[in-house]
Amino acid sequence: MTEKKKVIVPLLPLRDVVLFPYMVVPLFVGREKSISALEEALSKKKDIFLCAQKTAKTNNPGPEDYYYVGTLASVIQLLRLPDGTVKVLVEGVRRAKVIKLLGEQKYFLVEVQVLEEESLISDEKEIEALMRSVKTSFEKYVQLNKKIPPEVLMSVSSVDQPGRLSDTIVAHISLKLTDKQQLLEFADPSQRLKKLYELLQAEIEILQIEKKIASRVKKQMEKSQKEYYLNEQMQAIQKELGDKENEIDELESAIKKKSLPKEAQERAEKELKKLKMMSPMSAEATVVRNYIDWILALPWNEYTKEKIDLEKAQGILERDHYGLKDVKIRILEHLAVQKLTQDRKAPILCLVGPPGVGKTSLARSIAEATGRKFVRTSLGGVRDEAEIRGHRRTYIGALPGKIIQSLKKAGSNNPLFLLDEIDKMSMDFRGDPSSAMLEVLDPEQNNTFNDHYLELDYDLSQVMFFTTANSLHGVPRPLLDRMEIISLSGYTDTEKYQIAVRHLIPKQIKAHGLTEKNIQFLPIAVKGVINKYTQEAGVRNLERELATICRKVAKTIVEGEGKKKKDKITTITKKMTYKFLGAPRYRYGKAEEEHEIGLTNGLCWTQMGGDLLSTEVSIVPGTGQLTLTGQLGSVMQESAKAAMSYVRSRAEELGLDKDFYQKLDFHIHVAEGAIPKDGPSAGITLATSITSALLEVPVNRQVAMTGEITLRGRVLPIGGLREKLLAAHRGGIRKVLIPKYNEKDLKRMPDKVLKELEIIAVSHMDEVLPHALVLKEGQVLFQKPKKPKGERVPLAKSITIDGPTVTQ
Repeated sequence: MTEKKKVIVPLLPLRDVVLFPYMVVPLFVGREKSISALEEALSKKKDIFLCAQKTAKTNNPGPEDYYYVGTLASVIQLLRLPDGTVKVLVEGVRRAKVIKLLGEQKYFLVEVQVLEEESLISDEKEIEALMRSVKTSFEKYVQLNKKIPPEVLMSVSSVDQPGRLSDTIVAHISLKLTDKQQLLEFADPSQRLKKLYELLQAEIEILQIEKKIASRVKKQMEKSQKEYYLNEQMQAIQKELGDKENEIDELESAIKKKSLPKEAQERAEKELKKLKMMSPMSAEATVVRNYIDWILALPWNEYTKEKIDLEKAQGILERDHYGLKDVKIRILEHLAVQKLTQDRKAPILCLVGPPGVGKTSLARSIAEATGRKFVRTSLGGVRDEAEIRGHRRTYIGALPGKIIQSLKKAGSNNPLFLLDEIDKMSMDFRGDPSSAMLEVLDPEQNNTFNDHYLELDYDLSQVMFFTTANSLHGVPRPLLDRMEIISLSGYTDTEKYQIAVRHLIPKQIKAHGLTEKNIQFLPIAVKGVINKYTQEAGVRNLERELATICRKVAKTIVEGEGKKKKDKITTITKKMTYKFLGAPRYRYGKAEEEHEIGLTNGLCWTQMGGDLLSTEVSIVPGTGQLTLTGQLGSVMQESAKAAMSYVRSRAEELGLDKDFYQKLDFHIHVAEGAIPKDGPSAGITLATSITSALLEVPVNRQVAMTGEITLRGRVLPIGGLREKLLAAHRGGIRKVLIPKYNEKDLKRMPDKVLKELEIIAVSHMDEVLPHALVLKEGQVLFQKPKKPKGERVPLAKSITIDGPTVTQ
């Protein structure tokens, strides 16, 4: 047995580094004792003892702060840096162990004993097997860890000494300090190889998990999204460790607290159970999570308390809107029913009227009056059925439809839901949204409304649906049948004046920073703006014109024109409106100044309201041709022909030759030639003009008329009577002839108009002519025809269809 070699050398403690024999390592040294130890070893060409500190944070280690087993190393190169530190290159030579501490004044001086390698295994085959196993494991490690260059593997494969093999490999793998120290302390190469093999296997398993995580994340991320990739990798690691319990617990708690219907409760719990079993990184997990969030976000059993105070509700409606009696009465009736029975379903109302009459703002006021939350969805341009019912969850980015989304926004299951512009929906290859609305607006079905995304029955029966439309022409009949129609016709000039004085002028004065001390509108000026600068059924353009006047007054005040005039009130007169708004833009129909032959005042309906429309007939010698001008539609052309047939059938009674039409050409012209016109309600107007021209009897200039004519001369009902009578009143007409059937519509007329107009209901054309024509004294209109013996007076053969019509 040989005596182990002992040497006295300087000691250099290392932080977080374990040096093995055969390793060449650069070190940065900054502590004074360590630098002194290096200088001593270099000057005396001695080896230096390198050992690891137990704690890296210790700045002045003592004998108890470092490991006693370390490595004797030779100093290859030493370089002093400008900051006072030293860079040194050392090479490990042999293992050694501290025997005795000799001094620690300038540096640690220790006596160490060299540890010779002694293998406890004498079987060379077993050692060879160990070496092969370690090499194979290291090769696998290098394949997984791309940080190690391939040439290292080549150098390792050429090592045939077991001790050197372990020391060479351990220098290139990532291990804890304690594990490396343990390998250093093993003097037996075979024991060292066994330990190294165990550590390699553990590291390989960790690297395989890292590779699995990285591969899973990489499939879901684009290569360019590096930052996103790193964040997902962190999440993947957390998921691998099972850190998703908090999120699941929160959802489970929310489902228990939420008041849900039985079907929704069961579905939410089922989806949550599915979410627990899913891989967190799967796309389906996100879909399920979003679905559960939607179920929890909806107000299934959350209702706002409805106010049932009729007096207060009426006050709110009167405060915000002038007129509109039918709508206000219907809302008050609903509140009265609610007070008597709590289970009454909410009404479904459709407000139909031209733009600017206050349909949308009225719905907002009704929501305030009834104490419901207000939510609005515009259906203009919607052409996809999924916009109403939602998309199925199989589609990427699927969402519920507008109905469910709006209820989530309202946060209540009984809001006032305004479906704006329901007549503007269209359809294409993606479906018909108006058909999807059938279930929503059907009181017998909407308590089980089924959205494609939720696939759950949702109760919409408590929602008060309001829809708006400019015209019912584009609304399908089945959908129309499910709504209660309330027509909002255009405002009269009187109503526009009241709205301007009560609402629009105060609003614009405030909006432009003015006060009643700065500006004052005279009634004649407001009426002038209504009649000469706007032509509409609503009040939007009226508000714009009033805003223009306020802006110009504000500009005048700011410019000053002297400090004394700053507080001077500006009175808006008729002359001032011309100054601010320019020349009048519109004119409205007025009665003629004189009685004219062949010229009759007709009445028409437009989306802007009603108007007077003059109809002229000119007769010249010819061959019986009938010319129609003024952009008349097919229905109006047929009315002209029917009127002509009526006059021909009454030729003898009117004192005309039986073949008068064969010697004359008739030219019928309707004024406003640039505007297309159509409809049957000008029938009696055309017949009156033709009769007047043939008899050369003038038509009363203060008479206007409307009504459809049949071949037998019967007068059929028409539509838009209210607007037509308002136009007649505005134009200075004194007498209006209307169909007998339309007498019932006079109840909706303003009292002032009924008092100032003489309205005569007629059922036959024979009743129209005596009122319309200005006969000379003693002149008889209808003469008794001479009936020759054996000859019958021919009657026009026709089929008439009675029914309401609307002229435009």
